[in-house]
Amino acid sequence: MIIVQITDFHVGRRLEGPEGVLDTFEQLERAIAQLNALDPAPDVVLATGDLTNGAKPEDYARLKTAFAALRCPVYVIPGNHDDRARMRATFGDHDYLPGDGGFLHYVIEDHPLRLIGLDTIIPGQVGGIMCQDRLDWFEARLAEAPDRPTVVFMHHPPFETGIPFFDEIRCGNGAAMGAVVARHPQIEAVLCGHVHRAISLRWHGTVIHVTPSPAYQYPLQLSDPENIQPVLEPPAYRLCLWTPGVGLVSHLGFFSS
Repeated sequence: MIIVQITDFHVGRRLEGPEGVLDTFEQLERAIAQLNALDPAPDVVLATGDLTNGAKPEDYARLKTAFAALRCPVYVIPGNHDDRARMRATFGDHDYLPGDGGFLHYVIEDHPLRLIGLDTIIPGQVGGIMCQDRLDWFEARLAEAPDRPTVVFMHHPPFETGIPFFDEIRCGNGAAMGAVVARHPQIEAVLCGHVHRAISLRWHGTVIHVTPSPAYQYPLQLSDPENIQPVLEPPAYRLCLWTPGVGLVSHLGFFSS
């Protein structure tokens, strides 16, 4: 099974740089065209939040149009720049999304790997959290299928990355989430976004990966948390190849401009 993770598109944002203006929607369209050209093709695409920059209805509409070109299913979760209600309205035909007005958590059972999407956002705040209600839901879902290899995906990383700016706005209650993960060895990996950088960590008996953006990145800045600015480092995605008897192999791929 091949999983592609793309994250932090920030559709609706335009950045000015030395080579001109970067339009994040155009970057996403180019990324999707290149994902469609992968051989073999991905089985699924996981879109792990900050799908838009300002949660405007017109930006979600553009995003849905772009996703319609993908040749495989796409599963979305919110980031801190997103709005749950507008995501439900936009992706109402995605029947995996819960429609009860609560968290946008869900489980996908249709593939060799079980997929669990987690909603870590706190409306109106940049950081996230795995509160007790979310942890209880997460543990209950893991307990349903202890023998099925599982990939978890979420927006905010639940650990300190060493980049102070993002560590101040990471997923809170990470230690409690880690305790849940440690009790469920079927978790092959946890995939995150938010930081616009490639980061990996051995974490509570599994591995956790943070994936860069197809739009723009943030620098590897281990000090001065008040002054961090986007940089136009290479746009990227993560490709995970799962094979029975081998496990999950993670590759970082780069989009051409």
